[in-house]
Parts: sequence; C-alpha cells; structure tokens
Amino acid sequence: MTMLDKKNLLSSIPSVDELLNNEEINKLLDICPRSVLVDSIRDCLKKYRDYILKSQDINEAELKLNDIIAAIGGHVRNKMDNHLKRVVNGTGVVLHTNLGRACISSLVIESLLEISSRYSNLEMDIGKGIRGSRYDHVEDILCRITKAEAAMVVNNNAAAVMLVLSTMAKSGEVVVSRGQLVEIGGSFRIPDVMAQSGAKLVEVGTTNKTHLWDYEMAINENTRALMKVHTSNYRICGFTEEVSSEALVELAREKSIPAIEDLGSGVLIDLTKYGLPYEPTVQEAVASGMDVVTFSGDKMLGGPQAGIIVGKRHHIESMKKNPLTRAFRIDKLTLAALEGTLKLYLDEERAIKNIPVLKMLTESKKDIEERASLLYKRLISSIGESCSVSIEEEFSEVGGGSMPMHRMPTAAICLTSHRITANELEKRLRSNEIPVITRIFKDRVLIDMRTIWEDEFAIIEGALKKALS
Repeated sequence: MTMLDKKNLLSSIPSVDELLNNEEINKLLDICPRSVLVDSIRDCLKKYRDYILKSQDINEAELKLNDIIAAIGGHVRNKMDNHLKRVVNGTGVVLHTNLGRACISSLVIESLLEISSRYSNLEMDIGKGIRGSRYDHVEDILCRITKAEAAMVVNNNAAAVMLVLSTMAKSGEVVVSRGQLVEIGGSFRIPDVMAQSGAKLVEVGTTNKTHLWDYEMAINENTRALMKVHTSNYRICGFTEEVSSEALVELAREKSIPAIEDLGSGVLIDLTKYGLPYEPTVQEAVASGMDVVTFSGDKMLGGPQAGIIVGKRHHIESMKKNPLTRAFRIDKLTLAALEGTLKLYLDEERAIKNIPVLKMLTESKKDIEERASLLYKRLISSIGESCSVSIEEEFSEVGGGSMPMHRMPTAAICLTSHRITANELEKRLRSNEIPVITRIFKDRVLIDMRTIWEDEFAIIEGALKKALS
C-alpha cells in the first residue's frame, strides 16, 4: 500500500464530531455518559489509524462506517459492563476459588435483596430500642448447630485465625505440628498469619509424624496455646501420625492452657453417608473440648466468604473486644447470606437439596449424565457440523482447598471444532458476554456438567454458536 493510499484512507475516517452527530452513535448515550462515549470514539479511531498505518494491503485496510459504529458500540458496552460479572462454570471444580467459590442458595437471595436495598437492624436491638451487636444475628444459630457456647464471625478464616491468636496468645508462644504449617491461597501461610498476630510459632514434630510428647516437651511458662490445623488442602500419606483433638485437649487441660483448632473448610454435615471422604466436622471439634474452633463460610459450608469462630464464651467475648475485630468485621450482606444458609442446616435433607455446594457434591452420576444428554441434544441440533460434540466420562474436583485427593465421576460435553484449535475455542467461549469457563484435555474443550445448571444451557449454546461463527 502506497503512502498516498494510506493518506486517502486516513482522510476518510470520520471526525469525533461527525460521529457524535450520527443517529446510531447518539443512541449510545442511553447507556453511557457523554464523556465515556467521546473517549470510546477516540480510542476506536486511534486503533483504525494505527491499523491503516501498519497495513500492507489496501483491501484489508478499507473501512466502512458501519464497522466503525459497531466497534464504538462494542467499546462503550465493554466500558459500561460490570467488571465483576457472572460466569458459567464448566470446569467441574465445585469450589473454584477464581470463580467465587460457593454459590449462595437461591432461597437466600430474597433476603439479600431486601437487606441491601433497605435499612436493617444491623446493630440495633429492636426489642430494647438500644444499640445491639451485629454478631447476635448469627450467634444463636451457630451455637445451636455446632453445640458451642458462643460464636462470632469475621470477614474470612485467615482473619479469624489472626484474631484468635492476637486475643489468646499475643506476645506468647503457640505450639503447632510441623506437618500442619499450611499455605492457603494467594501464598498466605499459617506462620505468617501467626507472626502478624503477635504470637510466636513453636514448631514440633516432623513433617510426617508428630507425637503428643512433642507438644508436651515444648510447653513452658511462655506457652499460651496448643494449636491444631486441619490440612484440608493437601494430604500426607504413608508413614504418618498426628495427635487427635481429644488428646491435645487433654494435654492442654493438664497444663492449664487453651487448645485451638483451625478446621479451614468448615464441614457441618458428615458427608461420608453421601459417598464423600471423611472430613472432621465442626461439631466433632467442639465436642472434643477445643476451646476455640475456626472455619470458613464459603467452602464446604456453602455460604458467603466469612471466618467463623466458635468456642468457649469467655474467649469469644474477649475477641469481640479486641481492636482487630473492627478491622475484620463483616457487613450486612454477608450476615444476611450466612444466616440464611445456616437456617438450611436445621434440616439436613433441606440443606443437601438447597445449598448448591452440597447438592453438586452429592449429586449422582446418573443425574449428571441425564443433564449432559439434554445439553448434548440441544447442541447437536443447533451447531450442525461445525463442531464435533460428544459425552465423555470424566472426573470433577471439590476445589477450594477441600478434599484434595477426591475425584468424583462425572459426565462432560466434549467439543472439537473443525476450524479452530481447542485453545482458540476455549478463549472465545471465555470471551462471551457471559463468559463460559471450560477446561482443555487432549486437545478438546470440556464442559463438566456437575457445575452446570439447566438454565445455563441457552447461554452455552449462544456462546458456542458465536464462537464457531
């Protein structure tokens, strides 16, 4: 392409003012402020100028007004679209940290809408007409479910552990097994959390074996607590040994120091009856005599992100007075979602049926295959011969640092395009208006049906049609 050709093409690009007077462009003011529209026009025109200057072929660089208008419209919509948005989880990872972990039960949504759009009694005792505590909204139900004396909630489990240690062990020593010094998501580690709390870590035992006498030998006048951390996001197998909660509590009582347990994932129902591996429940930890137990709200519990602390009343009351509590406190939406989720646990059958995490984890392979068959038939009839579609046996994962060794049999829709690579198809599905997140295995795009709802079929079908067009 000659410089003259490029100059002619550049001169044919409409000005910002010309485009602002265009009827189609003006309609965009219904969804965005004028400043955003002007910036979008300038950005798009700059891209077209750069494209022309780099092009070698005049036919490739030729511009049409409709294309420019369409590009500006897309740019505006991208700018005005929420950055945090809904996605379709086709990975089969139930507690996918990158995708928001636990999905909240639909039975809780109405309460969330009401609480968020109106005033609430967040910190008011309605009966007495005086200021109340935000923790009162969930303390009674937590105590009823876990059988603990008292409870409180902060914004996540790392905050819960830090608050517990800051309150109970600041400037003192806390004894922990080396095999339990876990690292959680984002490279946050138990030793780092402990250091920030002001407590000093004392490691005992070895990576694979820790005995009761290891704890006993480490106890001195500076020891403030014995701590057990459940390794929910990894397993050490083979020649191993760890001290039971009951034995650790007995030693702590003998030495007149408290025992703390961080359960991490927060299981409230014995899931072995549904074919899942054994995980210690919160109720078991409380029954063992632990002074304080901490766990997450958005993992196996199936609620919102939260750090839940249950245990002896005098310890919980001390934590409520700790200055860190103000920094770690949860908001009204979290409280509403957590209260609604916990109420479902008052009836185990209702919880399994209505808490999405529990429903997905306990769903039979047969039910998943039936759902896969419905989507398969829909896709076969709509995308024609542009893509091979099949149903394959696969395995799902729990995710979220829970049950790391457990793989659940599932059914997956497998897609192979005849025109584009699996990587390109995955990218296009991920770029959909409502992103469809998949995984690639052996050059095929997989949509694991364990984490797919039937009301998402239309979204998947539309995204696939667009990706293949």
